[in-house]
Amino acid sequence: MEKLKKRWGISSNIQIILIVLVFAVNGSFATWVAKPITSFLGLTSSSIHPLFYWVLRILLIFPIYQVTLPITGFIFGQFKFFWSFEKKFLSRLGLGFLFKDK
Repeated sequence: MEKLKKRWGISSNIQIILIVLVFAVNGSFATWVAKPITSFLGLTSSSIHPLFYWVLRILLIFPIYQVTLPITGFIFGQFKFFWSFEKKFLSRLGLGFLFKDK
């Protein structure tokens, strides 16, 4: 636990529990939100090839997850951690320009 706290820059075990909880809740939320969106778009595993359906669904879940992660972190009192996490993650994907100061 100490290595994880040092790596993440946090000070308590409660924060670790909250952070893991945020990842779990947000993952479930993102998949839950993606289902009605795919239905609205008319995409079901019976209307298109199931492999294609799941690839599209995962591609839809990814941005939902990224947008809602800091929001869920805020709800659990861990916004600072998740905002920093989000900026680092998106920078590694080549989207760091979104966070540059002008």
